[in-house]
Amino acid sequence: MNIRKLNKGEKPPMELLLLADPSREIVEDYSKRGECFIAEIDQHIMGVYVLLPTRPETVELVNVAVVEEQHGRGIGKRLVMDAIKVAKSKGYKTVEIGTGNSGIGQLALYQKCGFRIVGVDIDFFVKHYEDDIFENGIQCRDMVRLSQDL
Repeated sequence: MNIRKLNKGEKPPMELLLLADPSREIVEDYSKRGECFIAEIDQHIMGVYVLLPTRPETVELVNVAVVEEQHGRGIGKRLVMDAIKVAKSKGYKTVEIGTGNSGIGQLALYQKCGFRIVGVDIDFFVKHYEDDIFENGIQCRDMVRLSQDL
């Protein structure tokens, strides 16, 4: 598997990004402002992530998505670890990530990759998303914030 930054003029894999974030408007906004990276196997996109600078020396990993048929094969972990490596190489001191309270698998993955929970934005998804989001039989209401010092 090869992970690379999107080339200029190359469009981000919107349908894949929308698996991790159902708001097209929000995804389009941060994919324009951030850097998009894709994971490919035999020129087929298997995963994606977006790094978005937020404050001096801080970058946020705003989207990590893997093709559904490829879940459970370690691609998500490789994407997160690549994002950490890229952030370090660009001189960032902190990587942040936010995920929904209902994303049990994502919360586990991020902690396995060295992130620590640093806060919760209560009702983030209720306030910023038009439609209710359910995952693992749980309503996604709150944004769980995680961080890792590099």
